[in-house]
Amino acid sequence: MANRFVLNETSYHGAGAVKEIAAEAKGRGFSKAFVCSDPDLVKFGVTKKVLDVLDEAGLAYELYSNIKPNPTIENVQTGVEAFKKSGADYLVAIGGGSSMDTAKAIGIIIKNPEFEDVVSLEGVAPTQNKSVPIFAVPTTAGTAAEVTINYVITDAEKNRKMVCVDPKDIPVVAFVDPEMMATMPKGLTAATGMDALTHAIEGYITAGAWELSDMFHLKAIEIISRSLRGAVDNTPEGRTDMALGQYVAGMGFSNVGLGIVHSMAHPLGALYDTPHGIANAIILPTVMEYNAEATGEKYREIARAMGVEGVDSMSQEEYRKAAVGAVKKLSEDVGIPADLKEIVKREDIPFLAQSAYDDACRPGNPKETSVEDITKLYESLI
Repeated sequence: MANRFVLNETSYHGAGAVKEIAAEAKGRGFSKAFVCSDPDLVKFGVTKKVLDVLDEAGLAYELYSNIKPNPTIENVQTGVEAFKKSGADYLVAIGGGSSMDTAKAIGIIIKNPEFEDVVSLEGVAPTQNKSVPIFAVPTTAGTAAEVTINYVITDAEKNRKMVCVDPKDIPVVAFVDPEMMATMPKGLTAATGMDALTHAIEGYITAGAWELSDMFHLKAIEIISRSLRGAVDNTPEGRTDMALGQYVAGMGFSNVGLGIVHSMAHPLGALYDTPHGIANAIILPTVMEYNAEATGEKYREIARAMGVEGVDSMSQEEYRKAAVGAVKKLSEDVGIPADLKEIVKREDIPFLAQSAYDDACRPGNPKETSVEDITKLYESLI
């Protein structure tokens, strides 16, 4: 079977990248943008940085901000109706995964109206038409939704997240501008950065990994490991490197899948509204220990990419322990909690474990797992 790789048509990187939006819109003959951005970004003037670019170029737009941190079916459906009324012919998604996931779902449904219930998009939906063109402007260095074929929508009635995978939803252009990320508070920078590291590590060891994806993931681990502490301290170098590192991770995992770290994190977001990056960061070391036996020599390369010295002289047990230890140390240094004691209620674990097992990311895990295994992993963290 051939390995497929899907990436953006075009991407811009570096300070001032958002200024290229006007030229791209005009060059593609677009007339009006439907701008998706969450209320906090609008409130604090982050969205305005992009709207100013559109205004200065005389480009029309309509702003849609009915987007929750874990976007819901309702957020998507009201967005679809607003898009239909707007007269827009392309989408501009400004924000983290929430804004971009909402835009992806809206864009797919507009072109594939038979999926307007949203629920039918879960998994790999048989859509026929490409999304409305999307310009993606990330404001967090973590989700890499600007370069992935995935999006996640919450079914609020069932307290579960739906992972949707569709190569037709990938943004046509990504504008990865570290200046759009400079106002992120420390906690959010840490959480999204650890989300990016989780993408890189899970993508590297996932069952679908191969040489091309390995190249992206190892480089991403290296960049993120050296730059996340600086990004949390808001250094320009840290911000710039993290913007690139999370994008490179996305180039890989979008094409090969993830594993049960994400499977276990998703229901925490659905049930408790736990920030996705925090959940991933807490779960990652424990799942790495669980998966170690199924990863061959890959933990040696993870340890090396994270800056651990002397890995070539280590035994398998030593370099596996070193890789997990490096992840724990980075997580601790950026202020991530060590466990789920303040988040998970023991009586919810059966529901969480079943939800994680049913999650679309679970089949990619390098080690075969079960509801019972996942139950024990949750229990070990509280």
